[in-house]
Amino acid sequence: MLTLPNILTLSRIVAVPLLGALLWWPHWPMGYALGFAMYCLMGVTDYFDGYLARAQGTVSKLGVFLDPIADKIMVAAVILVLTAQGVLTGPYVGDMHVIAGLVILLREIAVSGLREFLGGIQVSVPVSKLAKWKTTFQMIALGSLILGGATPWWTLTLAGIVINVPHTVGLATLWGAAGLTVITGWDYLRVGLKHMD
Repeated sequence: MLTLPNILTLSRIVAVPLLGALLWWPHWPMGYALGFAMYCLMGVTDYFDGYLARAQGTVSKLGVFLDPIADKIMVAAVILVLTAQGVLTGPYVGDMHVIAGLVILLREIAVSGLREFLGGIQVSVPVSKLAKWKTTFQMIALGSLILGGATPWWTLTLAGIVINVPHTVGLATLWGAAGLTVITGWDYLRVGLKHMD
């Protein structure tokens, strides 16, 4: 059923390859600026597809199925492209920031599998407030990392090291998201284990 909310959700999925292409060249600020604009637009459509579906009373099984998939595809694609292009590096720990991205990806896969299992036995796991905070940190982190590529001139000297402000904010919030990811992933796993023989 192709309602407006479902079309918005599908548009996010279709836009992911273009977003990935724009982020492929880390030394092309214009590409990252366009990627940042697209990322923000995708975030706006994420909000409005759910809002419109509820407001119009057109919440559908297709929308419920596609919405979380669209989010996970976008997050996974951005993390993978930024990792491949060496963007998840920073002062002090170098490319260890990739671990934060890996934790987020592993949790998304594990929770998706767990939800599928629980759905098969008709047990639903509601999204917790902490999981919503995790998503907020994650979206801010990825947006900031993209913005850092668009604004290479936005720097600050801290303890004798020149840092890109949005990039550093992105790395810090990525670790915050990874920490919340572990906590919320464990919460989901505990619920799931209660239903396993």
